[in-house]
Order: sequence, then structure tokens, then C-alpha cells
Amino acid sequence: MEWRCRGITWDGGTAGLRWQGGRVSTLAHGQPLAFRAVGVRRCPGARGNPCPLTAAVPGRATGGRCAECARLDRAHSVAADTVADDPQPYRVYLAWFGPGMTKVGITAEARGETRLLEQGAVAFSWLGRGPLMAARRTEEVLRQALGVPDRVAYERKRAARHVLPPAADRAREVEELYRRARAVGGWTETLEPLEFAPRDHAGVFHLDGLPPLSGTVTELTDGGAVTGRLLAAAGPDLHLLAPDGRCLALDTRLMGGWSLRGAEEGDGFSVPVAPAVSSEDPSERGEQGELF
Repeated sequence: MEWRCRGITWDGGTAGLRWQGGRVSTLAHGQPLAFRAVGVRRCPGARGNPCPLTAAVPGRATGGRCAECARLDRAHSVAADTVADDPQPYRVYLAWFGPGMTKVGITAEARGETRLLEQGAVAFSWLGRGPLMAARRTEEVLRQALGVPDRVAYERKRAARHVLPPAADRAREVEELYRRARAVGGWTETLEPLEFAPRDHAGVFHLDGLPPLSGTVTELTDGGAVTGRLLAAAGPDLHLLAPDGRCLALDTRLMGGWSLRGAEEGDGFSVPVAPAVSSEDPSERGEQGELF
């Protein structure tokens, strides 16, 4: 049986690794991880359809798809603003990733907090709910009025998780953003405002007490091993304690498309790692059973 990875899932509020064929391996805080990438990284396809070419994709590509499948994926994406007629209700949220790192976004109401978990939002609050296009317009208006970006670099998110301020400070920054958003006129005419209710994911992600971040995996390689103990999972990232004592971050989007096998006893951490980036710098950047 071949275990070809499809990346992480946060469905149900719990982190797990998805595999080709639909199986999910739940990730548990403190568990050992030991796997080796083998062969060639292949495009997993898009929207439930296998890649017709089983195309090889670069090891450093976080998208993990060939050009054709990437186009198919974005052609049906709310985030890419290519869907305008979805009748289900949407919610506008205010997300906090670290001091000074906030954003405004939207998600389908039926998905609950899943989108926030997928992005690695440490704290957030809902702002309003209503039709898709009204939510999309509100998102854009608030970005401009509040001076917040449409996205926060993953490098900065990762670094900020290791030096988090107290939960009360996180909630206070979200509340300030909420107050500023409510003061912006016009959007409440098309969306139902929601009361401020801060939510914090530090416990779900297991971020308390993380040691300093030493580096980030840049790619998996044929024969390269990842070994260590899982300290935290946030968004697409796994924060691992390597055998040599370093705390390293692995973006699971780099795992998508690789065939993975259990590492041998005594294998070290042998995939490329780049030094950690400061959260202050916006410019840096055989058949087997369950693997984990």
C-alpha cells in the first residue's frame, strides 16, 4: 500500500494528515513523527479529480499542484473571487496571528471555525453575516478603511507563535480592530452585525511553552527523513522538536504529493532547513500501517 500525502485537514476542529484515498491520520500533541519521502513528488489533482498527467511538481512548491490542476482549483474558489452565486450565508471575521498581524476575511457559515484553524489564526472574532457578495464587499471595504492586509506571510505567523503575548492582550487587540470595523459606515446595511465574542486557538494548537523556533523546512527530498516529536500544529504547520534539540517548523503543504514511508530507527532530520525568520520582518521568508 502506498501512502501518498494530501496535506493537513482541520475538519472537526482536530488536525490530521489526509492521504490519497480519503484516509486521515489524526495528529496528537506530543506524539513522535518519523517518515521518509520516497520517489517523485506528484500532483494530487484538484477538486476531487486526479491529475490526468500525474505530473511531477517541485519540492519547494507549497501549492503542490501542476499548472493545469492549480487553474482548475482556483476556477472554483471563493478565496480567488471566482464564485459569485453561492446562495449559502457567509461570515466576515477578524483574525489575529501575532502582535500587529491582523486580517479581515470571509468564510462560509457552515464551515464554522475551520477556515480560521486552517489559516493558523491564534485569536479571532466574528464581525457580521449575510450573502456572499455583501460579505466580499465588506471584506474589501474594511481592508482599505482599517489598513489591514489581505494576507499575512506564513513565515511571520510561524515565528510569532513562539513569542505570544498573554491571551488577554490578544483578545484586546482583536477587540480594538472590531471597534474600528464597527465604526466604518455602510456595511451594516447589507450584513447582519455580530456581537464581539473573542475566540482563542492557542490551546487547540498547543502553542503554550513552545521553545524558540530554530528553522523551517524548505522542501522534502527523495530519501530525506523528518523525525521528532510533535509540539504544536497550527494552520498548515507542524512544530517539531528534532532529535538534536532544535524546534523546527514543517509546512504540511510541502508534503502534498509525496509518497511517505516510516523512517528507520536512528534516522536523523535530513531534509533542507532554512534559519527561522523574525516575526517583525515582513519581507523574510512494503505495506505498512498508520505512519503516525
